[in-house]
Amino acid sequence: MGGLSWPSDEELNGIRKIVSDIGGKGTEEVRVVVSPYRICPLGAHIDHQGGTVSAMTINKGILLGFIPSGDTQVVLRSGQFKGEVRFRVDGIQKSSQSSKMHSGILPKDSSGPQEECDWGRYSRGAVFALQNRGNYLSQGIIGYISGSNGLDSSGLSSSAAVGIAYLLAFESANNLVISPTENIEYDRLIENEYLGLRNGILDQSAILLSSYGCLMCMNCKTKEHKLIHPPKLQKNHKNERHKAFRILLALSGLKHALVNNPGYNRRVAECQEAAKVLLEASGNGEVEPFLCNVKPEAYEAHKCKLETNLAKRAEHYFSENTRVMKGLEAWALGKIEEFGRLITASGLSSIQNYECGCEPLIQLYEILVRAPGVFGARFSGAGFRGCCVALVDAELAVEAASFVRTEYLKVQPLLASQINQDSTVLICDSSVCAHIL
Repeated sequence: MGGLSWPSDEELNGIRKIVSDIGGKGTEEVRVVVSPYRICPLGAHIDHQGGTVSAMTINKGILLGFIPSGDTQVVLRSGQFKGEVRFRVDGIQKSSQSSKMHSGILPKDSSGPQEECDWGRYSRGAVFALQNRGNYLSQGIIGYISGSNGLDSSGLSSSAAVGIAYLLAFESANNLVISPTENIEYDRLIENEYLGLRNGILDQSAILLSSYGCLMCMNCKTKEHKLIHPPKLQKNHKNERHKAFRILLALSGLKHALVNNPGYNRRVAECQEAAKVLLEASGNGEVEPFLCNVKPEAYEAHKCKLETNLAKRAEHYFSENTRVMKGLEAWALGKIEEFGRLITASGLSSIQNYECGCEPLIQLYEILVRAPGVFGARFSGAGFRGCCVALVDAELAVEAASFVRTEYLKVQPLLASQINQDSTVLICDSSVCAHIL
């Protein structure tokens, strides 16, 4: 199946050759981090509130070829960005104050040294996170990083995939044995403390814990996770076969970073404000203001006290948690049509209650829902940029992709024309967790 076909030998050999030329070592000495992107079928926008989420990786993502530098020097080049990043692992301070100085959060249209700082911030953040938790780094890396074409700003957790790639590379170069759960925390440090993005741990967890063909489920409050295997394709009691599915990624042409979008952090703050009101109304004002700490019955009893925006955010949280629970049961039973309907309902709640998205993304979502063979669709990622994701009947995937390309071009001709036609709608499969080759 396609999920295990990435990366190809051609991609790996190309990256090894580039790193070999940069570092002056043989290609056999080059290690490659494979860090896949993820989709979140159900559990939209609730990980930062301690909700339960679902995810799986896809056969697209980040490849980071590297060799230990032999000293503390870090030298990095990119397949997507110009310039060369250079710093020393002993030059990154451990305090959060230093992270604000070194994060390099700059406009995407920057060039020259500014652009170098911008794309190099995740490598510096990885060093910051490792040192912040007491790990000693004596070795830098010489590396080359490249992402799947056209998907670097698409809402597929590309930032988490990049952060994890650097973490695994620095750990490998320094012979550090770090568990996946520890690396989830380290990547959270990169995102939350180094870059100032108030997201949860869904992306990191999916990338580090997923397994081929499974749905990864995580309780973001307790950090407990499990892998849910779908039933094998076989006839059920009605003599019907469970339907095989593939994954559609439909790109909108919108690109901008979450750290530069105030809408994301504002929604997180509104969720916490709603939690505070509900907890105080139920006599639990001393509890941390996260919606996961509000009991469903307390929400029902006191939701009338929430002003309009806060009421919508809370409604999304509690309804989405319910959809996740129903979805996990449907997945385990092989009820892909029911699972898909829940995905579509999640997408609608993201629009109406969480109020994310914009006209092009909403149009793309609506087109996907109408596409032949699509079981369900929603925004990918936070919904402030990028793409939509859908599960589609494997036998109709090509037809559905063609339908979406044609219909999106009608409603957004300018944005659609800016996307490479080969990558406007991609047909993907599930994949494995991040690892080193």
